[in-house]
Amino acid sequence: MPTPSPAALPIRRLTLRDLTACADLSEDRGWPREEHKWGFLLTAGRGYGIDAPDGGLVSACVVTDYGPQERPDLGAIGMVLVAERYARRGIGRRLMRHVVDSMGTTPLTLHSTPYGQPLYEELGFKVTGRAEMLRGRFTPSGSEPTVATRAATAEDLSALVRLDEEVFGADRTHIITRLPAFADQLRVAEENGRIVGYAGAWPNMDTQVVGPLIARDTETAKALIAALGAHTDRPLRTDIDVRHDELLAWAKEHGLASVAFNAVMTYGISELPGDWTRRFAPLTVAAG
Repeated sequence: MPTPSPAALPIRRLTLRDLTACADLSEDRGWPREEHKWGFLLTAGRGYGIDAPDGGLVSACVVTDYGPQERPDLGAIGMVLVAERYARRGIGRRLMRHVVDSMGTTPLTLHSTPYGQPLYEELGFKVTGRAEMLRGRFTPSGSEPTVATRAATAEDLSALVRLDEEVFGADRTHIITRLPAFADQLRVAEENGRIVGYAGAWPNMDTQVVGPLIARDTETAKALIAALGAHTDRPLRTDIDVRHDELLAWAKEHGLASVAFNAVMTYGISELPGDWTRRFAPLTVAAG
């Protein structure tokens, strides 16, 4: 029986049963397997994929909705991958068109590498910002910010949900309530008994990814990063909005080095909702 054309293979919803296949696909393209992150995204969001006739996945991606379930305010697309043996056959374009069409009038966002940007522009996405990826072991200087931080507790969750929605511009309850189980560390910055920022650090291969990072101001963001760095022996990794140039310079002075730049792209809106001045880093570039 002849092998079906990749263009004719059906697109289906992925579930946690596809976790190993998603990790295999990441590895096939030279990415880390990232099973921890895949598991989070497949439960907090919706995965789409195409099965390969010879086993595994031809392609996959994940969409995470924010806001009301029946009418989301925003959808974030991430983990868009095509197996190497099926590359350059228009499969990524087909999967992306399917996702965009399935989202109807919901505004969309994604972080793109330079390699993927032309495809997304062809589909109607526009560059509206940039993020710089940093990586390295945090080295304290002895004069860290004095903003008080502490480990988050279960009692903080409702306040975190409210602060996050105010800054992010859409309800992310399903993300924030999963953070205690997903992250190795979840810390809050506090002033006069009021939470003015929070940040998580979650395991990703040999690093801890700092995100989300939401803070009242740059000093508060610095204090949260410094506290997370002090409580791990792993290198930190994070993706900081390039408009936060003071935080970027400070992080580089404290051992983190620039790795890459990603374009922040949107579809259906000219800029992301919320308050960018208090939004320093995403949970992950795959989920906004």
